[in-house]
Amino acid sequence: MARTGQQLRVRTARAMAQQRSTVRTTTQPKSDWGDRLRYMFDNSMTRGTVALIGWLTAATVLLTVVFAVITSVLGLRSQAPTGGGFLKETFYSLLHALDPGYIGGDVGSWGFLLTMLVLTIGGLFIVSALIGVIANGIDEKLADLRRGRSIVLESDHTVILGWSDSIFTIVRELCLANESRHKPVVVVLADRDKVEMEEELKAKVPERHGTRVLCRSGSPMDIDDLAISSHASARSVILLAPDSEDPDSEVIKTLLALTHAAPEGPRIVAEIRNPTNLEAAALVGADRTVLLDIRETVAKLVVQTSRQSGAAAVYTELFDYDGDEFYFLEDHGLAGTTYTEAQQVFEAATVVGVMGPDGTSKLNPPPGTLLDAGQTLIIVASDDSALDGQARSSTEPALNRLGTQPETAPEPTRALVVGWNERADIVLRELDFYAPPGSSLTVLTTLGEPVVPALPHLDVTVVKASTTDRATLEAHVDADLDQIIVLCYSEHLDTQAADARTLVTLLHVRDILSRLGAEVPVVSEMLDDRNRVLASVADVDDVVVSGEIVSLLVTQMSEDARLEPVFRELLGNEGSEIYLRPAAWYVQPSAGPDDPVTWATVVAGAARRGETAIGFKSVALATEDERFGVVVNPPKSAAYVVGPGDRVVVLAED
Repeated sequence: MARTGQQLRVRTARAMAQQRSTVRTTTQPKSDWGDRLRYMFDNSMTRGTVALIGWLTAATVLLTVVFAVITSVLGLRSQAPTGGGFLKETFYSLLHALDPGYIGGDVGSWGFLLTMLVLTIGGLFIVSALIGVIANGIDEKLADLRRGRSIVLESDHTVILGWSDSIFTIVRELCLANESRHKPVVVVLADRDKVEMEEELKAKVPERHGTRVLCRSGSPMDIDDLAISSHASARSVILLAPDSEDPDSEVIKTLLALTHAAPEGPRIVAEIRNPTNLEAAALVGADRTVLLDIRETVAKLVVQTSRQSGAAAVYTELFDYDGDEFYFLEDHGLAGTTYTEAQQVFEAATVVGVMGPDGTSKLNPPPGTLLDAGQTLIIVASDDSALDGQARSSTEPALNRLGTQPETAPEPTRALVVGWNERADIVLRELDFYAPPGSSLTVLTTLGEPVVPALPHLDVTVVKASTTDRATLEAHVDADLDQIIVLCYSEHLDTQAADARTLVTLLHVRDILSRLGAEVPVVSEMLDDRNRVLASVADVDDVVVSGEIVSLLVTQMSEDARLEPVFRELLGNEGSEIYLRPAAWYVQPSAGPDDPVTWATVVAGAARRGETAIGFKSVALATEDERFGVVVNPPKSAAYVVGPGDRVVVLAED
């Protein structure tokens, strides 16, 4: 049997060799004219719709000329055209080829009529093919436009590279920031379908305020795809951290592509999720790149808002474009005045710091700091268009109303952190930085393996148990707590599942506190901004939406690179930070509703303590929509009734 199979294989190989010797394959070189013409035709067909139209045009001309010759030579037309001769006969043949209805008007012999019929049938095939080719070409062009592969011919625009849930907040804020610009444009380049991106943006950001948003499909890591966005001529580039397994690697690779394609291009603002990758990204981005550490930024904001109720409203007001934010005033005309005097100059703007000619900034400098013409004022105002011709304040502070209540020494605190994620260790370090010695902290978590860093001020206890179990929460939530932080399980669950578990925990915590009659501030972290409204049902003091806060910072720094050192100081441990402190430290409480205090007096009270007042938190101003009652950058002439529980928002060293 084996020998029979071997003989069969030998005979098959011999037959194939004989066939190859007699049959010419397509890989053999050809030299006859038919093969050459076929090869030229194949090459021309690769040029697409234009080549097809060209061949059909040539076929039409050939068909028209051949039948014109036949009709003229054989004299088939009984009524010869007057004048024009052969050219007019060719024209009549062309009309027969392109218009089938033209044959209905022919008269003459049967030979002539049959010849025109054949010509018309041939023309039908050509016209049908031409219509199909044109329709196919239009479809291909529409499909190409749908893929978003056409280059953007814009300048001074904003380019967003990548796609994540934060893109909707960024586009919305850019539209608000561009209201004062002429025909602003935002270009989004991501490895997604163009139509899908446009539909999602239209649904999430319906109000554009005159800004055009253009979407293009392509990989931000590809140099050729990057060219589609015309990033070299853009005003700024925002690089989003994608929702992938290794987002920082993709961000760094995109930075490489950006700096390689345009070494001296616009400024770049990039998100980094893992702090260990900041150094590598900084080496790639060089001086034109601002890197934002998402993990550390969110953790610090969670701690800041947990320490003082209403802080999240202040940060959101300063970071978004819907209200008051940071601006820079160069031509201030205040050279020779002190920083304290400058705080009282503008009616509707708050001076909060100075920036030197070298770009170094200082928030809340010493009160006696002398200003010079080379310095730029850092101010909080409603809009950059309001900087020119800023009205001067005529309100004099009532120095006899300045506060006399002394500051009390801090006492050890007790805190509870529910949940664990990649930001939790930074949260613990930040809590330890502000905690008085002897303070304690309990970490209650279901998922994750908490690794507690060395903390000099906090005594930390870790408990592994269900954070949605009522009995477990009742054992750890008590009236003696000073603050409660609920973190989401962002590394272990998807966005909606993580927020759902957080909401269940919040409902239990608030119900336990209400039964105990305790007023303990509760701060929660959310992943999806849409769940913030649901958290209000649980009566949470503050909600920090991770993606939203980072998106606001990214948008602000993309519009003005000078904000980077300002935000770094504001969110860092060094320099001045935001505090909400008792109003009685700064002004004397009002004796009644007819005894208000002007905001200029509050500013003077803060300056006396070496602080900068930027806002007011009043119990009387709290409403259902604005339940914190926070007002940022009030006019100097505004008058407030200062009562128990009211606080002043200040920039202070500690």
